[in-house]
Amino acid sequence: MNRHVSAIAGRLSLRAPQRQSLEILDRVTELVPPRKDADLEAALAALRAEFPSVADFERDFPSLCFALATGVGKTRLMGAFITYLHVAHGLNNFFVLAPNLTIYNKLIADFTPNTSKYVLKGIAEFAISPPVITTGDNFERQIASGGNLFPVTINIFNISKINSEVRGGRSPRMRSFREEIGNSYFDYLAAQKDLVLIMDESHRYRATAGVRAINELKPVMGLELTATPFVETTRGPTPFRNVIFDYPLARAMEDGFVKEPAVVTRKNFNPAGKSPDAVQLLKLEDGIRLHESVKVDLETYARENGERIVKPFVLVIARDTTHAAELMGLIRSDAFFEGRYADKVIQVDSSVKEEETVEKLLTVEHSDNPVEIVIHVNMLKEGWDVTNLYTIVPLRAANARTLIEQSIGRGLRLPYGRRTGVIAVDRLNIVAHDRFQEIVDEANNPSSPIHLKQLVLDDVDLTQKTVTVVAAPTILTGLGLQSTRTGDAPTPGAAAHPMAVAPPTPPAFTNPREIRVAQLAYGAFRKLAREPDKVPSAAYLSRPEVQALVVREVQSQYQPAQLEMESVGKPAPDIEAVIAATAKLMAERTIDIPRIIVMPKGEVKAGFRPFTLDLSGMRYAAPSEELWAKHLRTDQVDVIGLSRGNLLEERLEDYVVSGLIDFSDVAYDEHADLLYELAGQVVRHLRSYLSEQEAGQVLALHQREIARAVHAQMQDHFWLDDTVEYHHEVRQGWTELKESAFTALNEPPLDYRVSPADKSNMARYLFGGFAKCLSTITKFHSDSERKLAVILEREALKWLRPAKGQFQMFYRSGSDHLEYQPDFVAEIDDCVVMLEPKMASQMNDRDVIAKRDVAVQWCVWASEHARTYGGKPWRYALIPHDAIVENMTLAFLLKQYEEKA
Repeated sequence: MNRHVSAIAGRLSLRAPQRQSLEILDRVTELVPPRKDADLEAALAALRAEFPSVADFERDFPSLCFALATGVGKTRLMGAFITYLHVAHGLNNFFVLAPNLTIYNKLIADFTPNTSKYVLKGIAEFAISPPVITTGDNFERQIASGGNLFPVTINIFNISKINSEVRGGRSPRMRSFREEIGNSYFDYLAAQKDLVLIMDESHRYRATAGVRAINELKPVMGLELTATPFVETTRGPTPFRNVIFDYPLARAMEDGFVKEPAVVTRKNFNPAGKSPDAVQLLKLEDGIRLHESVKVDLETYARENGERIVKPFVLVIARDTTHAAELMGLIRSDAFFEGRYADKVIQVDSSVKEEETVEKLLTVEHSDNPVEIVIHVNMLKEGWDVTNLYTIVPLRAANARTLIEQSIGRGLRLPYGRRTGVIAVDRLNIVAHDRFQEIVDEANNPSSPIHLKQLVLDDVDLTQKTVTVVAAPTILTGLGLQSTRTGDAPTPGAAAHPMAVAPPTPPAFTNPREIRVAQLAYGAFRKLAREPDKVPSAAYLSRPEVQALVVREVQSQYQPAQLEMESVGKPAPDIEAVIAATAKLMAERTIDIPRIIVMPKGEVKAGFRPFTLDLSGMRYAAPSEELWAKHLRTDQVDVIGLSRGNLLEERLEDYVVSGLIDFSDVAYDEHADLLYELAGQVVRHLRSYLSEQEAGQVLALHQREIARAVHAQMQDHFWLDDTVEYHHEVRQGWTELKESAFTALNEPPLDYRVSPADKSNMARYLFGGFAKCLSTITKFHSDSERKLAVILEREALKWLRPAKGQFQMFYRSGSDHLEYQPDFVAEIDDCVVMLEPKMASQMNDRDVIAKRDVAVQWCVWASEHARTYGGKPWRYALIPHDAIVENMTLAFLLKQYEEKA
């Protein structure tokens, strides 16, 4: 693999499908070097041999399509392509085509330094001298200023400019002669020996005029990106013949890169007997009710997790411009939710100039943009890349497939770039009471974009089963012991799992009697670990006084069980020699991890200060009937709303209080006054626009959500008595290494030195073949972790990936205290190191910092204990993933990334 691929993927934090695309481009440039006037037939033959899906370039130059689902990140991939081709192959001229004005403006912003979504951020080669951005609006000024002479130029043009100017027979500005370059700008670009053409939404460039203009540019290579790699014809969709990588929507959903779409209806809804206008109003009102609920859920999640608050909006799909105008009038009227959305709705269709609404559409994510409802008539297509669309209300006639494809594409992007695990934050709602079953049936169609993936099993697949594999500490295999399952005491002579990797050296004992002695000695040594004053480290196990204690204990346990065997004249094992060998092996195959317990001195005092709730985002409508949301991919059904006729609590405030005391950090006796004060604020807020009965129904219906919203704000007013002192105790000088268990296919582990072909699924592989690892096998979550293991095998004395519970360190995450399990621990010549590789983009995450802080303090205490017996100090390093390269030394990584108290 080209070293540039790893560097670029790390710097740009590429997702797995983006990185795979970059790896493919790297291979393509090996097979077909980017040169002017390439032999198309030879190039196609070379690529087809390795990429059979490429049947034709469909251009007069080598052109390849990367079909990535909406929301995966095509623009960032463009930046990666440009960076790679410049750094690895010295190409300096790039031409990016946009299909419309919206994408054109977005691309210019995304390639402009110091903008919020700058796609080349982190690329060292462009940090000092970023590429010159030449556009359809400024290319004449760039020529005049000599801007085209800079090392790297990215030209961004709208395809409509080329199409209209070519068709009209007029002389386009791009083709006008310019003295500064002795040619027209179009011909100047066509003459470049390294021009690369990048086509965004390339399905829009298949018209005759567009193809002709593109071919005339004569690029060395074309890179096409689209989520829909086909052209609609009268005979149906015609697939592209140059697709080299296909990552469809179904995989993006499965891998968690986009929202989960769900179709929403009412429980037991039957449209029979209802007029179309009545059904329309019901869908619209339910869409707004759902929107208001989602708005609260998003704010709650943001407050609980220290994230920015996302303002969701609703997309209403109208039949035509007349219908859109009618909907605008309805939503702006006082009769619709008391006029609350009169100034929060915009209309986007052919009756309104696109330029007048593009700015509002592109800023609809911003909290200072008041728009919460967008009405459109089939106009919002590619490039409108918002992440805060959560509710779609389709009110136009369309077949289910069209509705799914055109509707969900605009709302799939995730506001935080990842799934959160909170259903309401990760779900896109399509309100379709009258089309519910039709949409569900279409989603279940094998050709649907939701269920596009298929799995055909053959006889081999049917016989292939998964098994649970135990990664046993090498001390057990070294002593001839083997656990039957995680947590069991070692069982002498137990059969190893068929997938188990043979230990680097043969077991010390094979005789069943010696194995029995070793087992008893191992148990006795483990007990002594609980006396850190006597045995502060595993090295002390070989001391004469410790050996004598263990010999006596083993003899007392071994002799009674063996009397019958000894009586027939069979020789007894040399107990002292076996125990001495066991102690030596334990010291060699153990890292001294002490058990440290932290306790407060005296009583810990904490609580919540009084404050005024921010309830501006809490706006629940009076509840009606139950809404159902069916996830189109997984068939999961979420129940949203549940009306109750009778109120169960005597006081409305009790709904809020009873919800709050369910949280583990809220004690009723200590916080009763504050809880009722906050509950009173919620009730007064709801009563400001609802009747008492309606407010009670809202509280009963949304009790948990309201309690979570209030509790999230309480966290900002939590106090802890800083005068409380803590002390620590070392309960064990060293702890036995714990086993880990994995689910895996019944296949041999991979060699840790070799990177697997599919690095996007690293967690599926088991790795073995280690010489210094203290467990027989292990798993890695990323290729960076595997590379760190390579470094440790080369430079450490011994290392391990700790199992859960090995350290028993805890950090605070919100109101919870969670266990921290570091990724690696290694012993080197002068210290013991705790290593945590982390995505470069996550280095400053709140939880990462919290883990770092507890680990650094733990290392201070462990070092203090080590000093009492002359042991090695502990050090902690938090390492960005893109810094881990196999030629790095551990000393260098520690020097660069060690965290100190």
